[in-house]
Amino acid sequence: MKPRVVVTRRIPDDGIAVLRSHFDVDENRDDRPYTPAELAARARDADALVALLTDRIDEALLAQCPRLKVVANVAVGYDNVDLAAAARHGVAVTNTPGVLTDATADFAFALLLATARRVVEADRYVRDGRFHGWLMMGFLGGDLVDATLGIAGFGRIGQAVARRGRGFGMQIIYSDEQPAPQAVEDALDAHRVDKETLLERSDYLSLHLPLLPTTRHFIGETELRAMKRTAYLVNSARGPVVDEAALARALRDGEIAGAGLDVFEREPEVYPELLELENVVLAPHIASATVGTRTKMALIAAENAIAAVSGATPPNLVRA
Repeated sequence: MKPRVVVTRRIPDDGIAVLRSHFDVDENRDDRPYTPAELAARARDADALVALLTDRIDEALLAQCPRLKVVANVAVGYDNVDLAAAARHGVAVTNTPGVLTDATADFAFALLLATARRVVEADRYVRDGRFHGWLMMGFLGGDLVDATLGIAGFGRIGQAVARRGRGFGMQIIYSDEQPAPQAVEDALDAHRVDKETLLERSDYLSLHLPLLPTTRHFIGETELRAMKRTAYLVNSARGPVVDEAALARALRDGEIAGAGLDVFEREPEVYPELLELENVVLAPHIASATVGTRTKMALIAAENAIAAVSGATPPNLVRA
């Protein structure tokens, strides 16, 4: 008899095919999050759980799943999982690092460009039938060449964004608890600075921080006031890294020029005032949403689940 895996949301078929070769698969084909009660009912006799960021894996759930050996998160982040509770129950937790680096960096830069060059505003202007001819002073945005790109969190994705910035002739500064290897700094002509300097000097600030107690509201009212009034903020990391109420006030009052957000503080809820502002671009958490990337994420999660249930160490084991 095959072990049983619960797949909590719809994932690419290639991932399901790999899982079916090793598991009896219970897949959520509706592509909506299970409620906590539904998830507990499904996972009660499961050996493996292939989960997404919308699933809260906590003590209350794990206590009802005595057979569970692994939670294979289809994401690089794992802030939806209580690692301490998983450890207490002997449940391995895995993620899918590396594979989504380029897609996420591409989208962070897409948000940067869309925000700086007011692409969404201009698109709406045309669709609304208001375009009656070329305007000398219409939709003036920010320049990228020679501008300073600040990056908070200089891991794989932050470095990939820096490479894209260099392609646009931008100057790179970054903040991180640990300096990047000298070879990386040299290749990107990147300079490590403290947070205060990052805020003061950045013309564009892109966030690539994990969600930790120390990074929650990394950008708040004080930080926004420290930024240039001509600066743009981009967040493709985790929503709670930014205080959305403070950001809405800063955008409304002209404390910064604009923002691009792919993630939200109380996702999927969006702070209402942000929806009313023209100088913010909003996307529904799609930075890794390419066919190739999401397929690779599903395959990696499947491989992690198979390894854990087989008694091997998963390739991408997360350690508390």
